[in-house]
Amino acid sequence: MSDNTKLTHAIRGKPVYRRDHLKADGRMLRLYGYTPHEGALQSENADPIAQGGEIRHHPLRDEWNVYAAHRQNRTFKPAASDDPLAPTRAGGPETEIPFEDFEIAVFENKFAAFHPSATDASDIAGIAAEPAKGACEVVVYSPDATGSLHTIGQDRRRVLIAALLDRYQAMFDAGCEYVLPFENRGDEVGVTLHHPHGQIYGFERVPEIQRRAIDAFAGGYDLCAEIDAAMPDYGLGEKDGIAAFVPRFARFPYEAWIAPTARRAGPWDCSEEELDGLAYWLGEVTRRYDVLFEQPAATMMAFHAAPRSGADGYHFTVQFYPLLRAKGRVKYLASVEQHTGTFTVDVMPESAVVALRKASENG
Repeated sequence: MSDNTKLTHAIRGKPVYRRDHLKADGRMLRLYGYTPHEGALQSENADPIAQGGEIRHHPLRDEWNVYAAHRQNRTFKPAASDDPLAPTRAGGPETEIPFEDFEIAVFENKFAAFHPSATDASDIAGIAAEPAKGACEVVVYSPDATGSLHTIGQDRRRVLIAALLDRYQAMFDAGCEYVLPFENRGDEVGVTLHHPHGQIYGFERVPEIQRRAIDAFAGGYDLCAEIDAAMPDYGLGEKDGIAAFVPRFARFPYEAWIAPTARRAGPWDCSEEELDGLAYWLGEVTRRYDVLFEQPAATMMAFHAAPRSGADGYHFTVQFYPLLRAKGRVKYLASVEQHTGTFTVDVMPESAVVALRKASENG
């Protein structure tokens, strides 16, 4: 199956198209771009694919964790010539993307922790266990082997956001209760593929951290008021209705958030102008980290949006957690942080915002 669909989400009046391709192994690949994708298909092999793991309930933490032993064998730091996220070139090695070029590519993860067809779970006395139903997808930002959310440019970031909106809707429609687009970047985070990419997880249950946020918003927490209080002293800037700022309650050194200045439940509620501002700040915050740390900065970034069933008062954010506390110095999560959830923050938010503003001037 291979065709093009015009998406309902235009970017600044420009339509975005999606080409759907059923891979030889049964996984779906979707190519997104400003023009319909017409590239010729390269050869594909059909390897066996694992279909998710299982989840088990932790009785003391009231959380569900996923067990997926097949992920031990996932691709680990391949040579440049074996980059699985590159386009497949005629006469070259087969990759995950059997086309010679693309703008944004999204495909089902070959080593998925969650899968819509997951059926198996262990029978352990006293332990609640279920199949790990859900979705895991890989989002490739560019055919180029190097780059970042900054270097791919504003136009491609707009296409990326259109693709994420499309995937949110598809995963919600498929029954996922919570959808989390995210990016792991840098060796310090444990990245095993350096080709610029992110991922999307679709959860059957709302994860514990997100449940706490849902409860806080339902209880009356007002992020609009926090943004007003944070700007300008803790602000990095505002563009097209989207603010970037250092939270006054940051847990990571140099942590930064992006959020609409007006409450939006998710990016699907944002105007075209706000989506443009979101695209800008995804690149600009990434750029500032690279300037600040004088290297491609190790960060964990994720979209925090409302669940499928909605949530009273929920306010969408994108949160960046850097894994460095200074150039060449990793922020390790040690015993107290891991065992209690009580973080020790080495850099005051007041100092962090000054450094990130300076990075704008020096970049």
